[in-house]
Amino acid sequence: MSSGSPAADAGGTGERPAPRATGLPHPTREGAEVEFERTVPAPADRLHGRSRDRIRAIDVLFEADAKRAQVLDVLQERLRRTAAQTPLPQRARELVELYAPHAADIDEDLATHSRDWPLHRMPAVDRAILRLGCAELLYGEDAAGRGAILGEYTKIAEVLSTDDSPRFVNGLLQRLVEVRGLLS
Repeated sequence: MSSGSPAADAGGTGERPAPRATGLPHPTREGAEVEFERTVPAPADRLHGRSRDRIRAIDVLFEADAKRAQVLDVLQERLRRTAAQTPLPQRARELVELYAPHAADIDEDLATHSRDWPLHRMPAVDRAILRLGCAELLYGEDAAGRGAILGEYTKIAEVLSTDDSPRFVNGLLQRLVEVRGLLS
């Protein structure tokens, strides 16, 4: 049985104990470089270019929500200086600009039709996905592709959020489209 101190763990010699096998590499001495054995890439390979543009727009909405800032102010900041490796795509900018004038109506629609889930209780990423999806579905000009757009936002929720989010996002967006009579 060990007392938990490094000296006791190393047999009272005062040496550092050997790292435990936890699946993660540990440095063997102070300041040693850690070399990772494997990495797990994000599943972005399952997404189309359109979805990636949507995710970049969702990032802007998410950031504005987190900062409690105006979405167009955050957009302008992202256009000037981006944290990503590439500039904000034109399509992402257009989606944010589509959302901005309808933000209050979208929040009202989401709050009205999300049974038992007030907007403030939803996970922030789901809120951003729903806001942008709602903007594109209700106010976008691609009436023929609403089913595909709904599917894309469901896939984005699958990649970015919790296991329950895709069903929630799909159900709520579909309900809003049906209420408006926009589903073909």
